[in-house]
Amino acid sequence: MIYIQLFLVYLKIGLLGFGGGYAMLSMIQFEVVEKHGWMTMSEFADVVALSQMTPGPISINCATYVGYQVGGILGSLLASFSIVLPSLVLLYFVLRFLFKNNDNFIVRTTLKNLKPFIAGLIFAAAVMMMNAANFPDAGLGDNNISVLICAASFVCVFFFKTNPMLLIALSGIAGLLFF
Repeated sequence: MIYIQLFLVYLKIGLLGFGGGYAMLSMIQFEVVEKHGWMTMSEFADVVALSQMTPGPISINCATYVGYQVGGILGSLLASFSIVLPSLVLLYFVLRFLFKNNDNFIVRTTLKNLKPFIAGLIFAAAVMMMNAANFPDAGLGDNNISVLICAASFVCVFFFKTNPMLLIALSGIAGLLFF
């Protein structure tokens, strides 16, 4: 019975939770603490703190930890799967539509016109990451290796079409060596 409840609760959160993981936290807190009483508010605060420290989306991490506490390993798998299930189903139908209508002029033009906006969003995120915490001396002092890694990665991707996953791995290794 607890597994069905976990599945339905997190399926509902996945269906109705808009605005990202932090926006979903209030829904998760209501269901987990107030409605079902699976945790106390203090325990839930610990889960949120742990979810923030763990890599990945906070809502999925939270679902995993709550599911584990309520239903063990099967509960954690079920809660994690059910919170992403609505997104997976929607993505399936969107991709199916796009592949089916790949030759359609409107679809092709729309996707082509989205590329500059996506590039702009990525550029805006990169600019926001260029702050004193990530680049303490703005590349002008002794510690300019991070700026060099960033510039080299840009040149490799933009001009030489290097695989970004390879550059992420190499940048991580360089970060371990130099920092």
